Amino acid sequence: SDNSQIFNYSTVLVLDLSGSVTENSLAELKDASKSFIDAIMPAGSNTSYWMSIFWFDGEDKLHELVPFTLSPTELKSGIDGITQNISSDNSTDLYGAVIKATDIAIDDLTTNEQKGIIAASSVVIFTDGTDQAGRYAKTAAIDKVENAPDGMTFFTIGLGGEIDESVLGDIGKTSFVSAVNIGELLDSFREIGDLINNRANSFYLLEYCSPKRSGNNQLTIEVIKGSLKGSANAQFNASDFNGSCNLD
Repeated sequence: SDNSQIFNYSTVLVLDLSGSVTENSLAELKDASKSFIDAIMPAGSNTSYWMSIFWFDGEDKLHELVPFTLSPTELKSGIDGITQNISSDNSTDLYGAVIKATDIAIDDLTTNEQKGIIAASSVVIFTDGTDQAGRYAKTAAIDKVENAPDGMTFFTIGLGGEIDESVLGDIGKTSFVSAVNIGELLDSFREIGDLINNRANSFYLLEYCSPKRSGNNQLTIEVIKGSLKGSANAQFNASDFNGSCNLD
């Protein structure tokens, strides 16, 4: 069944807008970001896939560009509004951005859980360099990622020759891609966007009308594809079940 009634997938896109990016690759980054939005946000009406956009430089702050929204138009408008003078700081607080973005995604998962909504989320971080601000330890950022809830995935996109691939690989524990030059940036964003879209579309709502009318019962769901096999069990009490169940 349509899972939008009980499921939300949220993506937190975090962009490095320190001086090296705004001076050398801003136009390409904006195009790549909008392509990323197209890859993740389904065309037409959508009530399940949310996205927010934040940016960072050397300041001890993660700046909100666009709050969580269902609208690709709002997201692209926020991207279009980025100008070269959005930041005057040439430093990069990468580890702080990782920690703060993870907290935002965790808060979103918690809010959905409190509403009875099943949720999953992704954190995507783009940078063209290494942490220069030195406010937070590398271990603190990596520990934050490693200890995040199971429903979260982490992706990193690195640009140029000044990135630390080992660090970005640890932060982007789900997937890390690098663009050697600005011409590869669009493909890198699209690659991560496709991965997230595939994951978001891998959650299903299975509804079942049981013939049971009393007692505690177990429902086993089994899926087999070739040599692959998986199953899940659910317990339910059928004491108040009747013949009115209709999934049409």
